[in-house]
Amino acid sequence: MSLPIALVIVAALLAATVLVGVLLRRRDGRAVAVHGDRVVDPADLMRPLGARATLVQFSTEFCARCPQVRRLLGSVAAERPGVVHTEVDLTSRADLAARYRVLATPTTLVVDPDGRIRSRFTGAPSRADVLTALDRALPEEARP
Repeated sequence: MSLPIALVIVAALLAATVLVGVLLRRRDGRAVAVHGDRVVDPADLMRPLGARATLVQFSTEFCARCPQVRRLLGSVAAERPGVVHTEVDLTSRADLAARYRVLATPTTLVVDPDGRIRSRFTGAPSRADVLTALDRALPEEARP
């Protein structure tokens, strides 16, 4: 293989890698609406669901951004009546990673009172995005 062809191939691979990285970075922390009947079992959380909504955070012991997300979700739940924040450590509950399709931590699910998953975040979400997703999950009469 000639040097110019090798350089073109290396440049193309580098460009593709950068593009994929940029696209993944843009999706990090963004809400993804969940459609269908995906349901969270309260037994998996070892606590009841919130009366209005539940913020379920999946984390691991070695997750660098999980403490930041824990504080954010805890403060959001504290200021919204009927909203509960619960954290599931996948280090000890690896079975739940497959069940809820968690590929990276932190992953946050916004769950309505019936247990239906309404939104999903992978990465560290912003406060505004969590509040927006939470408002969509709340029953209409409970929205602020």
